[in-house]
Amino acid sequence: MSAIQRIALVLTIVGAINWGLIGFFQFDLVASLFGGQDGPLARIIYGLVGIAGLINLGLLFKPSEEIVREPETEV
Repeated sequence: MSAIQRIALVLTIVGAINWGLIGFFQFDLVASLFGGQDGPLARIIYGLVGIAGLINLGLLFKPSEEIVREPETEV
């Protein structure tokens, strides 16, 4: 996994946590930390989370790497 994909995954997790807080507690963490939903910094964070979600779409369709196992020895 590349560094960009890791950063995108972290941003997507932040977005998921924020949506969970909104859904369960009606509390928007990003808005409260960065000046409300209309604040410029909050809008940048929302935009980055959205772009990160699009980047992570590639992970959805990427074939999983097979785990190479060492052959077991019989006793």
